[in-house]
Amino acid sequence: MTHIRERSRPSTPARPELHGDGLSLGPWDPESDAHAEAWLRGHTDPEFLRWNTPLVPVTDRDSARASLRSKARQAAEGSAVSFRVADADTGTILGHIGVDLIDRSMRCARVGYWVLPEARGRHVAGRALALAAHWAFTDLDLHRLELGHARGHEASCRIAERCGFRAEGTLRGAMWEAGARDAFRDVHLHARLATDEADTAP
Repeated sequence: MTHIRERSRPSTPARPELHGDGLSLGPWDPESDAHAEAWLRGHTDPEFLRWNTPLVPVTDRDSARASLRSKARQAAEGSAVSFRVADADTGTILGHIGVDLIDRSMRCARVGYWVLPEARGRHVAGRALALAAHWAFTDLDLHRLELGHARGHEASCRIAERCGFRAEGTLRGAMWEAGARDAFRDVHLHARLATDEADTAP
């Protein structure tokens, strides 16, 4: 059973905490050494970099803190919410999931996630996505959530479909190639509506 606790409702979703399915989703703390180290490891992991080229690279502890501070500002503004995904029992950080590009007028947003190497194979991304999507549809009252991944990223594709994010098509040249900012690759677009029924089995 999923339990959700929220400190404030829709207008300022800055620091929600979600709990369910063995996971705890809470805010990242830029001043925490453990959080900065996990953020750095996530963004420098070869598998992450194979499928993502961040707008601002995270290469050391200082840039990790700067990136987390930027995420905190976005949360305070209500334009995005970044969740630290942790094991509910131990508090061990497992990865990240974000609800980004929140558009209150159109009631839509974009979701994205990554999992640390040692946490893979445990359905962490799917469980976190199900929690975050439920929160976005209920507490933020969003109508549509989009999820895009580099074409060919089959693992991410399976996670999206299992969580009810239907494949909608291909966005041509919509993201950078791995490690490049002058070459582009296609994005596979998924989306889920608040009115869709989701199969959230891992």
